[in-house]
Amino acid sequence: MTEAENSVNGSPDAPKRLNIFERWLSIWVALCMVVGVALGKLFPGLTATLRRIEFGDDSQINVPIAVLLWLMIYPMMLRIDLASVLGVRRRPRGILVTLFVNWLVKPFSMALLGWLFFKHLFHPWIGDALADQYIAGVIILAAAPCTAMVFVWSNLTGGDPAYTLVQVSLNDLIMLLLFAPIVTFLVTGASNLTVPFEVLLYSVIIFIVVPLALGSLSRVFLLRKKGVEWFENRFLATFQPVTIIALLATLVLIFAFQAENLTSRFFHVLLIAVPILIQVYFNSSLAYSLMKLVRVPHDVAAPGALIGASNFFELAVATAIALYGPESGAALATVVGVLVEVPVMLSVCAACNRTRHWFAEPIPLR
Repeated sequence: MTEAENSVNGSPDAPKRLNIFERWLSIWVALCMVVGVALGKLFPGLTATLRRIEFGDDSQINVPIAVLLWLMIYPMMLRIDLASVLGVRRRPRGILVTLFVNWLVKPFSMALLGWLFFKHLFHPWIGDALADQYIAGVIILAAAPCTAMVFVWSNLTGGDPAYTLVQVSLNDLIMLLLFAPIVTFLVTGASNLTVPFEVLLYSVIIFIVVPLALGSLSRVFLLRKKGVEWFENRFLATFQPVTIIALLATLVLIFAFQAENLTSRFFHVLLIAVPILIQVYFNSSLAYSLMKLVRVPHDVAAPGALIGASNFFELAVATAIALYGPESGAALATVVGVLVEVPVMLSVCAACNRTRHWFAEPIPLR
């Protein structure tokens, strides 16, 4: 593990050095919300213009958000090393728990919670149409496991950076195959909405396949051309500020596009947050408990719990917009996921840190 990676992702062998973005993450998200909502309310013409910039007529796939997503996802894809992914077979228990929670529990539990709350408990306040939209939004959110932000959460808990990278890499590869089918199956089963599969497939190609292909090709080319030391210590390090700026700009755009929904449906925002909160704490607790049950070390268990709890909200928002439009209830539900994500994940990190003594000592992944 290089010094550059330790400074970004943390290491159990070195003190964690949080940068200003990581230290004040909740403040940055709150500021992005304020700036985004203000932009949407004060400059509706500019916001509408940005929203209309799409990949083709009526594709609903927003170009500015896609570019910003590429700037966030591409550096993470550069880190995917097939040898590391294959090496996980020597420590399979942690990754098996992560995959079980992310793909066999998380989307289905969220569909159940969405159906229970929006179709029944909250139905008198929201009605049939919005109930279906909100169910679709939370399912899309849950079907996209977190990627780049996991490295921040892993750092805060002293997680093993190499193993965290393997967990995220496998999730991304599986998401490439399962995201579209799972969203289609659960949305059509839990609501009266249909999923335009062609649009969903385009979203997967644009937001996952393209950056994954670019990252993989760049990694192979640059490692052969410049070597490992230059690639890890120089090239990857240059992307850290770019990734942070892209994330903050994405949040500003997301909140700007949803400014009217956030201000006019504030009570709905609170209602949407309820099943999302339950789902986050349920999945993180389940993953963490299973990690303890199968006796993995804390530096594997904590990132596994965090991956099980958090979402790739940038992809979820972009997909909801692509499927149902920027002002839809589905898009609003995914945006509420953004609002919930940071403070809740910080609380999960704190719980993991307080229970470190429950777990065995880490064994290096080699």
